[in-house]
Amino acid sequence: MPAYDAFLLVSFGGPEGPEDVLPFLANVTRGRNVPPERLASVAEHYYAFGGISPINQQCRDLLAAVRADFAASGLDLPLYWGNRNWTPYLADTVRDMTKDGVRRAVAFVTSAYSSFSSCRQYLDDIERARAAVGPGAPRIDKIRRFFNHPGFIEPFAAHVDAALATLPAEVREDAHLVFTAHSIPLAMAEASGPAGHRGRYVAELTEAAGLIAERTGAGAHRWSLAYQSRSGPPSQPWLEPDVRDHLGDLAKSGTQAVVVVPVGFVSDHMEVRHDLDVEAAQTADALGLAFARAATPGTSPRFASMVTGLVREQLALPETLTCPADCCGGSR
Repeated sequence: MPAYDAFLLVSFGGPEGPEDVLPFLANVTRGRNVPPERLASVAEHYYAFGGISPINQQCRDLLAAVRADFAASGLDLPLYWGNRNWTPYLADTVRDMTKDGVRRAVAFVTSAYSSFSSCRQYLDDIERARAAVGPGAPRIDKIRRFFNHPGFIEPFAAHVDAALATLPAEVREDAHLVFTAHSIPLAMAEASGPAGHRGRYVAELTEAAGLIAERTGAGAHRWSLAYQSRSGPPSQPWLEPDVRDHLGDLAKSGTQAVVVVPVGFVSDHMEVRHDLDVEAAQTADALGLAFARAATPGTSPRFASMVTGLVREQLALPETLTCPADCCGGSR
């Protein structure tokens, strides 16, 4: 008998209408004493897109792609979806799974890296949802990190090539690749593991960026890693450089074109659409930099087949590939 009897997609969640925006942001920031004026400022990012975050539809599309790939490969598991911060809430989904008789599920989280916010917090939320449901809730095992999996790397490389092709021919060959990821507090980065001073988060991002750069078909391009979407107080040190500051430094050094690659993200959700497509693009324009942004893996067939492969891997080795109890630290 297989070790698992269901598949669970776990994601961040996002508002699906203007009336959802402030309640969603309250969920995200609960317990962090974020000033109301800050929430109102961030809410404007969503209102500019009609109050709708792309992430929920992207999850629906990913589920459809994974369902099709499961069927094509002969994998017969029911699929569920639960979010941390908006409907469908994770606890509600786990309750439905329990009613359906699910005993043990394999969970794919839409985050590829190690850190409290990208790994440990999802594990904590899963356990919180199980506790809310009660003793009959299924066991849920999170699939391993996939930051260096070919199914994650190869779609990015193809999308970098596509982005490069949109740049003016005279600057394309010398374009600089700027890989970006969500900034996190230094304390959180350092708690993510022993792989150097900055922990696994920075090490894994650096490895993924290097693998993508190696696989681009347009030849060798200079590349660097920058960060975006900082949300903490100025007094708290976070990972740097900020992508907009970094674009300024590149322009001063003579760079004429950049391709921004959101390597820290699985799909083109709000922090990609606003922070890169709006803010970073405006910065590049003011600096006179030719600018292109590479798409994320999203629902590419290669990414969907990666999910299937990871599920099969987990089915084969269910006790060895789950996250350890102390993974990714606990520092916020």
